[in-house]
Amino acid sequence: MSEAAYQQVARDIREQISCGQLKPGDKLPSFAALCEHYDVSNTVIRAAMLILKAEGLIDGRQGKGVYVTNQQPG
Repeated sequence: MSEAAYQQVARDIREQISCGQLKPGDKLPSFAALCEHYDVSNTVIRAAMLILKAEGLIDGRQGKGVYVTNQQPG
């Protein structure tokens, strides 16, 4: 069974954070930009963001966007 789309998106963003491509404090692209980049729906991006937030890798700020936290993947 192949990996779900939201898991693929979460894995890709997690790898970008772990390799330093996305650094603490960096703002993630908008949901619309991520939808376009990964060619998925808003629902898929939202699910991926929930996973990364639960892992402590990102933090959403109301009206400001989603940012990489200082916590690195363990």
